[in-house]
Amino acid sequence: MLTVRRLAQILRLFTLEQSEIGVTEVAHALGIAPSSAHELLSSLAEEGLLRRTSNRRYQLGWILFERSQMLLDTSCLLKAARPVMQQLVAGWGETTHLAVLIDGEVLYVEKVQGDRALEIVLSGVGKRLPAHCSGVGKVLLAHRPQEEVEAIVRARGLRAFTPNTITDIRRLTRELERVRLEGYALDQEEAMIGLCCVAAPITDRRRQVIAAMSLSVPAHRFYPNQQRLITAITGAARRVSESVESYEEEQLWRSRIELKSRFSARATSAPT
Repeated sequence: MLTVRRLAQILRLFTLEQSEIGVTEVAHALGIAPSSAHELLSSLAEEGLLRRTSNRRYQLGWILFERSQMLLDTSCLLKAARPVMQQLVAGWGETTHLAVLIDGEVLYVEKVQGDRALEIVLSGVGKRLPAHCSGVGKVLLAHRPQEEVEAIVRARGLRAFTPNTITDIRRLTRELERVRLEGYALDQEEAMIGLCCVAAPITDRRRQVIAAMSLSVPAHRFYPNQQRLITAITGAARRVSESVESYEEEQLWRSRIELKSRFSARATSAPT
């Protein structure tokens, strides 16, 4: 039987490194019989969520692409962030990222490339990166409970991308405390030698951190301008947070008006 949990488990099997899956992989990953795996995959293909390949394997279906574009076009976070990111890039010529925390990893949901910027192969819309080695990741971890951070580290480890990467949980804990105190995070060549970044949190109307935004800058330009970059990204993140709050308040207001209209319509049509 295809349940929401089964659907989520199957969709999570797809990654950039594994864009196709077969019956055997699904059966092994979910701990079910191959016949059951085949039935699940066939059902998803019939609904357009997956598509069959010529070699009887499965890829993500185009309907997911359509829905992902809808998400990108309607998300209040992206609506709020895009113009501010474009302003940052126009002013600095560097690359800016917007990211959220998913399954203990950074998921990049927007990226605007600057004309002076290095080509950053680690990042890109839809790509993931371990959270401990990036500015956006540190910001997002810093605003999660300590027990959740420790669980993420136990599950995913602290892989060293460069000699500067934090690989000790005690050092990471101290770093996250500093991020919470100062309101921004630094990546000092911790994911890629020669590349630094500064990141700041984005909050919603409840003051909960929902995302992080960063400026990525070659090290030789970053260090002489570090304080100016910190001021730029913290101010930009604050403007995005204010816009997100405004969008959310507008959506809440519209929902209340719609609900009130429905009740009024029902009261009018009710028999007397």
